[in-house]
Amino acid sequence: MKTTIAALDFGTSKIVTLVAENGGNARCDIVGAGVAEYDGFLPDGWNNPGELDEKIKACIKDAEEQSHRKIHSLNIGVPAAFTKVYPTQARIALKGDTNPRVTPGDIKAIFKAAEKNLDNMMGIVIHSSPAWFSVDNGKQTIEPVDLKGRELSALISFVVADRFFIDEVNRRITSMGYTVDGFYSTAAGESILFLPEEERDKTSVLIDIGYLNTDIMIVQGDALIYMDTIEIGGGDISADLATGLNISLADAEEKIKRVFTFGSDGKNRSYDLPGADGKKPQSFDHETVASIVLPRVDELAANIQEKLDESGIRLGKWSNIYLTGGGISFNRGGREYLGKCLGRTIRDVPMRTANFNSFSFSSTLGLMDLIIDTIEQNHQQANTKGGIVADFFRRLFGG
Repeated sequence: MKTTIAALDFGTSKIVTLVAENGGNARCDIVGAGVAEYDGFLPDGWNNPGELDEKIKACIKDAEEQSHRKIHSLNIGVPAAFTKVYPTQARIALKGDTNPRVTPGDIKAIFKAAEKNLDNMMGIVIHSSPAWFSVDNGKQTIEPVDLKGRELSALISFVVADRFFIDEVNRRITSMGYTVDGFYSTAAGESILFLPEEERDKTSVLIDIGYLNTDIMIVQGDALIYMDTIEIGGGDISADLATGLNISLADAEEKIKRVFTFGSDGKNRSYDLPGADGKKPQSFDHETVASIVLPRVDELAANIQEKLDESGIRLGKWSNIYLTGGGISFNRGGREYLGKCLGRTIRDVPMRTANFNSFSFSSTLGLMDLIIDTIEQNHQQANTKGGIVADFFRRLFGG
């Protein structure tokens, strides 16, 4: 039997409602989407709270029309800017005979022990997951059940949402007549979906450059172990171009920023604005445009490097960095230029669906994947010990 699921994702320039069906032959079949552009948010709140209800209703209506399904309830993604990540280590003694083994009960116990470290934490826990387990300080693993030993230790990460966002969005959605099924960490879903499992085992980084913000996520195992937001995005590049070239923000965004080419490939090109509304046509050479774009990207790269250094997490040569978001991912040479600034190779995220571009919709697709995974795990009959453990540490808390 198929189940219809709706997810609402708040980006910095658009709100997206995604409708999917779970069941049948497909794990997740996306059947419709609605997109509403809006003024977005910064970490201290909405830029234009007065428009929010109208924009939410518009994107839900579009999703209903495209999917031919009536939406009654929504799963809400909490953006990285309204969440914090708390990785914490815990230890418990293994109980049993002279040669005890790790049981699913021990996994639950160590999660509870880790959660006690959050007693003074402000906010609501919406996600928890393990980076690793270890028995008697031995090899780190993600599947410790049945290992013999005397002590189980673990690094467990909790994603905590700002209570303001939870209360504000819940109030708005319920006032529109919809039910809120739950709140989910968009960053957790996005990073787990787009960072390959073998890369996460070696600790990997996902950089999502949006319109107003850039989110930095460091992942180990199944866990976000570091996350922070920089208040610089693709919109800042457009604003710089509008000011520097004395043109409209729309022209800066659509005619120049979106088609700007980084590196030597763009040196011989020009950027042309057709005349309209009595204005004369304008043309800007690459050097002029680059002199505006590159300093802002350099500033962003410096901020990213600062955050990576502040994280205290050692990234070895084997740790890969991936780039997504609409900020510069669409620009030819943008990924390579950012990698040069950071002194590392940066990779594109893998495409996950033919219907939606991963760069623009990576957060929404990651959110939906996390929702589907949670629903499946909560309904799965855990017939084996491994299944019980997987069910436990993939489910979400709170919300």
